[in-house]
Amino acid sequence: MALLTVRAAAQRLGVGYSTLKQWIYSGSVRTTTTEGGHHRIADAEIDRLVARGHSAAAPAIKGKAGRPAAAGLIVALSGRNQLRGFVEEVRVDGLLAQVRLRIGDQRLTAVITHDAIDELKLKRGDQALAIIKSTEVMIAREAELPERPRARKTARRR
Repeated sequence: MALLTVRAAAQRLGVGYSTLKQWIYSGSVRTTTTEGGHHRIADAEIDRLVARGHSAAAPAIKGKAGRPAAAGLIVALSGRNQLRGFVEEVRVDGLLAQVRLRIGDQRLTAVITHDAIDELKLKRGDQALAIIKSTEVMIAREAELPERPRARKTARRR
């Protein structure tokens, strides 16, 4: 079991040294104390904080008007197949959810987890991005139908 200094643990968590010290003093983070009275944090404790999404492991990001912004803000994405649209419908059933986006005059349906809907706070009328990642892309073209030869009228003999 590796023990980290408070400074090393703070760097790994992406928070300031003084912030982590406050979490230790408040009892949010479990530590081991050395003979000299210094705190040490186990790798397992850091993993626990990150895995549980503990508020202590998620640094607050300030948004507009000083309100906390959503954590995990996407700054850039390598995928180039991004389609911007509006959420037309959200259906949740058990663990899965179906989201239908209106992109121009087209509709795109995606099945994602219920947790993802909650995390994204998706609802009808929201603007959203569909990001398509695929190893294969197929292109099709509708063939023009050949004109049918017109039936010739034949004179009937009586």
